[in-house]
Amino acid sequence: MIKIPKSVIKELERKSQKTKKADYTKTFKKNFDKTKEEMIEEFLSDPVTVELLSGPSGSNISGTLNGNSNLFAFIGFQSGDNPTEPILSLLKNTSYKDAGESRKGRKFSVIMPTTDDIFSVTPMPWATGRSWAKGIETGISGLGFLLNKSTSSSRSGVAIQARSKVRSGKFNNRPYISALLKKYKKKFKEIR
Repeated sequence: MIKIPKSVIKELERKSQKTKKADYTKTFKKNFDKTKEEMIEEFLSDPVTVELLSGPSGSNISGTLNGNSNLFAFIGFQSGDNPTEPILSLLKNTSYKDAGESRKGRKFSVIMPTTDDIFSVTPMPWATGRSWAKGIETGISGLGFLLNKSTSSSRSGVAIQARSKVRSGKFNNRPYISALLKKYKKKFKEIR
């Protein structure tokens, strides 16, 4: 019987653990990247995002305005603005860090934006203390005063707020950023 020195056994165990760690890290990174890409694709294909990216001439595919104008013009963005870019930038900055060993293997912490992060980079063009992204979820007043009119006095160039009510109806709020972040926070936690 050959006796293997303890130092050799320890070295083999260390190398084995290092290989397991590298394999686990590689698998986590692959699944993390896939989930992050899905999150970004879902954000970019959301009807609110698509409508805003269509600019002032887009249609109300989100259903928030009952077909009256579109979100870009209603919210009052300047023609040429890309209001969704700050959100996209925050989503692209989602990352992870190694949080060490656990009983189940390596642990990783995912760093992703919060709803407050998103709301802070999406100010209303006419009320910087309010977030248009939050307004999509909670409602934005003024739809009854929205007048579709091409004029140079309009920020978007295609709509203005009238002094008196021109229509009935209200803004139809809908899930947007909060639902997306909640869904993907859960999906990132499920990565193994």
